[in-house]
Amino acid sequence: MELTPSSSPLEPINAQLLTLPNLLLPHRDLFTQLVNADIMELNSASATKAALVNSSMGVMEQLLSKLSKLLEEEYDKLRGVSKQIKFLRDELSAMSTTLHMLADAEDLSGNMRHWRDQVRELAYDIEDCIDAFMDRVDHEHEGPTGILGLFHKLKKLIPRHEITKELEELKARAIEASERHKRYSFMEQPAHRSRSYGVDPRLPALYEEIDRLVGIAGPKKEVIELLAMEMNGSSSAKLRVVSIAGCGGLGKTTLAKQVYDTIRSQFSCAAFASVSQTPDVRKILRDIAKGVGFIQNTGDDDEQQLIDKLRGYLQDKRYLVVLDDVWDAEAWKIIKLALLNNDHGSRIITTTRNARIASFISSQGGNVYQMKPLSFSDSKRLIFKRAFGSESLSCTHLGSVPDELLRKCGGLPLAIITIASILNDQHAKSEWDRVLNDIGYALARNSGAGTMTTILSLSYFDIPLHLRSCLLYLSVFPEDYEIKKQHLINRWTAEGLVHAEQGRTKYEIAESYFNDLINRSMIQPIDVKYGQAKACRVHDIILDYIKCKASEENFVTSIDAVGHGYTSDYKVRRLCVSNYNEGNTTLWASKILTQVRSVTIFGLPVKTSLLPSTALRVLDIGDCRGMNDHHLASIERLFHLMYLRLCSRSIHKLPEKIGELQYLQTLDVQGTSINELPLTIAKLQRLSHLYVNREVKFQDGMIGQMLSLEEMRVYGVQSCDQWKSLQEFGRLTKLKILEIKWNSDMPDGSEGIIQAKAIQTYVGTLLSLCNLQNLYITDASRMYPLSLESWHPDASCGLRNLWLKGFPIYKVPNWIVSLGNLRVLKLWIFFLRSEDIVILGAIPSLVLLKLTAAGGTSGRIIIHGSDGFRSLKYFYLSIGCCGTALEFGAGSMPKVEHLNLVLCVHKMEFRNGACSFGIQHLLALSRIEFQIRGYCWDDNECDPTVDEYDGTSQPPHCQIHKR
Repeated sequence: MELTPSSSPLEPINAQLLTLPNLLLPHRDLFTQLVNADIMELNSASATKAALVNSSMGVMEQLLSKLSKLLEEEYDKLRGVSKQIKFLRDELSAMSTTLHMLADAEDLSGNMRHWRDQVRELAYDIEDCIDAFMDRVDHEHEGPTGILGLFHKLKKLIPRHEITKELEELKARAIEASERHKRYSFMEQPAHRSRSYGVDPRLPALYEEIDRLVGIAGPKKEVIELLAMEMNGSSSAKLRVVSIAGCGGLGKTTLAKQVYDTIRSQFSCAAFASVSQTPDVRKILRDIAKGVGFIQNTGDDDEQQLIDKLRGYLQDKRYLVVLDDVWDAEAWKIIKLALLNNDHGSRIITTTRNARIASFISSQGGNVYQMKPLSFSDSKRLIFKRAFGSESLSCTHLGSVPDELLRKCGGLPLAIITIASILNDQHAKSEWDRVLNDIGYALARNSGAGTMTTILSLSYFDIPLHLRSCLLYLSVFPEDYEIKKQHLINRWTAEGLVHAEQGRTKYEIAESYFNDLINRSMIQPIDVKYGQAKACRVHDIILDYIKCKASEENFVTSIDAVGHGYTSDYKVRRLCVSNYNEGNTTLWASKILTQVRSVTIFGLPVKTSLLPSTALRVLDIGDCRGMNDHHLASIERLFHLMYLRLCSRSIHKLPEKIGELQYLQTLDVQGTSINELPLTIAKLQRLSHLYVNREVKFQDGMIGQMLSLEEMRVYGVQSCDQWKSLQEFGRLTKLKILEIKWNSDMPDGSEGIIQAKAIQTYVGTLLSLCNLQNLYITDASRMYPLSLESWHPDASCGLRNLWLKGFPIYKVPNWIVSLGNLRVLKLWIFFLRSEDIVILGAIPSLVLLKLTAAGGTSGRIIIHGSDGFRSLKYFYLSIGCCGTALEFGAGSMPKVEHLNLVLCVHKMEFRNGACSFGIQHLLALSRIEFQIRGYCWDDNECDPTVDEYDGTSQPPHCQIHKR
């Protein structure tokens, strides 16, 4: 938030503010149990998998747990208010069931919607009041004694009276809501999970005229080729399934229908059936029977009878069946029983929005065709063809507006067609400008966008409530923003959107949420490496839709600081501000922010005060330029803060009092100019994620006190003496991720060798951490080679990722085979031996392997079919010296899909063996990358024929130079 010296939200509090009833003061006992995210799940025996906070119910589940805990363990502190708290708990418990029922209803009457919103906001207000009350009660015991103590107690009577009065007002609101609930009899009114649509929104795609389609020829050809191709040597007569996957509105139904119409004549019978979100399996089987020509009366048959009849009828026929819009695996499991494999070359095509469902359907004898958005040129042809009837019409008078509209559509055909229908025969630039300006919330409410909104709603209401809330939370981020998975998961957790589950960490659960949203095509993965995306982006059209939903449910309030107006009847709970106004912008009245729980700012700071924001859990100003040290004054007043991210180069230090943020879980100061952390950081006993620059210094003993630390990025080592501090990490039993960057040259001679051996001992101690999953060590200097043989990982070591990048070793240790969970390995080896290949190939779960080597012993690197690598999918090999022969033998690396080779030339002559390298033996290969360098590490002294190197000195015949 902004934060000018005159109006900083983090300025020292004055005497007047100290009397505010909702001021947060430190509390050491109660909130250890109530606010800490790891203890939110209070009743493990009856706990559900629902997140404690969600978009439709707000903090209702969290509040009920908190009230129950208060009454059980803090009764002696509730003098005068225990009856009110018990009443509120009982009333809210009764309302919670109805609130949960309404959360899944798409269509609500005005009365239902109003009641739901009022109860949701009531829960937020009650929780804030309870938090403030318990802070004050606890703080009463910290005052002075004697005469001063008497005055202290008298002073506290006023705020205690104010909160008691506030509880009475909340009780009255609860009674009013309860009476309204009885009057409207919500439980007796059906709340349908989804709308009853008059016309199936996919129906027009089935009758689309071919001359109106754009960009369909390429995808149609690819799907037909997948249907015809032989798979792994199997006969084309086998039953084959191709599942077309992609988000709603991408044109899956249209593509499937075009393929169906093109090839149906090649089959003896064919059927096209829609499965839908709520499948009627009997109807689907009857539709298939009718389509393939089974004319017997099947009206009274049950599923089993229909399956038996269809199997008998199709037994000797070559059939084609399209199952459009498959939403879950259960319907497919039943339907496929009727579609037997009769070895007559039958084919099945399915369409689905869920990549996981597509993979399941095609897991045996099939392929997944992932639909791609239209190219920009095809998108332009389509919008002009639908708007003006001609794709070649000259529309230069419209300027860049069509291009801007198409950028928003992101190649989504349905979005392009929707916009074109609104602009049908509209040649005036002003109309195109209007639609461009309205493409957000206004477009979602435009009658011409009904089909698009309907299709997006089908996807939105198909996902469970906890996942729906995580999706709406993405409306915090602006268009085209690259959302890092790690940051998103930490924010979800701080907001209470991730449920607790025995046997799994919250990170693992949140990561499954992230992957599920990708599988459901609601977010677009970025930087994917074999099933794991490091980031995501939200399609502009989907972002507009979820922003509208988040606003309707008062889940996220997004504003542009240039036109900052706020008209809602409800308090702001999560605030996102986009401020790109170069002038000083003052945000609307700070009283609206008194109960905000999350603040995110993009662009420039804004003038407002966060001091009244006693409920603040998340403060993300990592994308806010121009922040300075004075903006952080009095940050300790934001007592409930769980997530803090800063990224301004103008910030040089953190205040000493940051140690009072006792509930802080994530501290991210990467990108700032901070080079030393205050000692008080060690007081943050809930700090689990710490992100700093590698230049940041830690004073002796600090690391060892951070007992809750699970992730540390980046621990920089600037001198040899700092390696000793690695021993402190041995105390951190919860540590899962550790990234170390070494940036100091080793001395030459025997002193350097002694230091290198000491360093390898310190690093080896890290492997004794049984919970450590990811260890990244990067060397940006000149290091002697290490021997890893002396390292002895704990028997229970769960290491999944190990990077020794630029950190040289001279042989692969035998113990690495014992790392049964290791999936990613990156090593720098001086000369790769055949024994090293065998050891690496024996790692059972290795999926990604990156090796950098000077060369191979005897001048050869040969990978045989017997060398293992049974799980490997990505292989990177960089050979620094020229002349090493590389060869893949028959049967080697059977699952490698992606091969990346970096080789060098010697005096412009290629000397790395035959050009094919035996690549034809990599049967699963689908992508190859080559990089040819015009130099080797040292053309004059490099000798790849060296056979052995013992690691006790600088390696012979190879001067190592970082380039």
